[in-house]
Amino acid sequence: MSKLSALASRSAALALLGVAALGLSACGGKERPKADLAASQVTTIGVNSYLWRASLDALSFMPLLQADSSGGVIITDWYANPANPGERMKVTVSILDRDLRADALRVAASRQVSQGGAWVDAPVQAATVQKLEEIILTRARDLRRGAIEG
Repeated sequence: MSKLSALASRSAALALLGVAALGLSACGGKERPKADLAASQVTTIGVNSYLWRASLDALSFMPLLQADSSGGVIITDWYANPANPGERMKVTVSILDRDLRADALRVAASRQVSQGGAWVDAPVQAATVQKLEEIILTRARDLRRGAIEG
């Protein structure tokens, strides 16, 4: 099937659905609530698409080792800020649900510092992980709001 005929077929199916929806809306005296097309369930990946996109956006400056949209896991490689080459970070983001909720997101970070030419594990400030979670959640909410309003 060519792309053009597939597109025409899809357009015809959407038009038929639209006509059917209009016909059903005239059946009752009450106005039906409109479907939220921006809902988290309208996705082809296994996790909340807004959290997924927001996580990729937030980590876009770091090299990725793994990005599994079905399992909702993003793992970065080590990243050293050019302004501070004696320190590097690695981040893992897990998206745990299909709903856009704060508890559907888990961020973990590892930090190493250079000592005598070797990388040594160092603690990560809790505020660093919390700030990254805030950035991702804010961006995900903005993406969702844009999809609803757009």
